[in-house]
Amino acid sequence: MDLTMCGLLVERAEEIVQIYNEHGNWNLVKEIWFDERRANRSTRGSSQKIYRVLASRFKNAPASLPNPRALPTVLDTCSTPQDKAQVLYPYLVADDVLVRYVVHEYVQRLSVNAPDALDFSNEALTAVLDQFEYSDGSAFDYADSTTERWCEGFRSVMREIGVLEDQQTVVGDPPSLGDIPLLVAMDYSYAEGGDEWLESPVGLQYLLQPSDRWEEHCDRVAKTDAWEFVELHGRLQLRPTDEPYAWLSQEGAE
Repeated sequence: MDLTMCGLLVERAEEIVQIYNEHGNWNLVKEIWFDERRANRSTRGSSQKIYRVLASRFKNAPASLPNPRALPTVLDTCSTPQDKAQVLYPYLVADDVLVRYVVHEYVQRLSVNAPDALDFSNEALTAVLDQFEYSDGSAFDYADSTTERWCEGFRSVMREIGVLEDQQTVVGDPPSLGDIPLLVAMDYSYAEGGDEWLESPVGLQYLLQPSDRWEEHCDRVAKTDAWEFVELHGRLQLRPTDEPYAWLSQEGAE
């Protein structure tokens, strides 16, 4: 239930990956993080929870996402806070099984053009949560107040990545993607899916991009130096020009 308190916490996530980039050791990151929090008179309990949640996302990140040490470069290149949120969001989805379950449900609804596919009201989210089952067979079973906080936390993430417009809005639309989040989403999709990645591009799906936008996204990245169309087996396929995220070394050198 970490999402009830933490959300994406973009600025604090930036702080943590910056410290990690400088020191490359999670024990040192933790020590420096708490020293800085104490200096700023933050409460220890809050600081511990925030650190535990965010560090978990980065420590457990799949290799198909940018290495946490590369994230400062990625985030520095983003144009807007929404771009940064869209970059950090897949780390949350990958690390939190409950969030991932709910996101998968909405991806499925979007794929079949279900009515109100992006309805994130308490009622709609609770209906999804009620279907969740833990590996031991137990069901999602929390107090109504806790579930409501979880739903609000989930909506806060949807606002940060551009799906929901404001705090009063509960039904959203697929967000526009900035240049850097798009590159990350495409590289993530390719690294996860291999040659058939475009049949189910996980990075685009997690960012709730409907299939009728995928071609537009492909055309956008093909205009960059990071991706290109190549002819394989008699048909054109879109691939990274080098390894996924090779463009990060160029960004870091600039």
